[in-house]
Amino acid sequence: MTTAVRVSEELVREAKIYSRIDKRSVTGQIEHWARIGKCSEENPDLTYSLIKEILIGLAELEQGESSEYKFG
Repeated sequence: MTTAVRVSEELVREAKIYSRIDKRSVTGQIEHWARIGKCSEENPDLTYSLIKEILIGLAELEQGESSEYKFG
């Protein structure tokens, strides 16, 4: 279900810039930032890069792309 949400023009302007870099829609960019922010608030000890890697790993699992991790 989609819901219309009002956001500031400044946020939309910044999202347009970042969305071009990452090849996302403006909506997709804002949703990405929201996911990162939510994860950051839930896990304040994790770095941005670690949160991003976790989200990538979860997306890969959802697409059935997984492999056994080999230590050492």
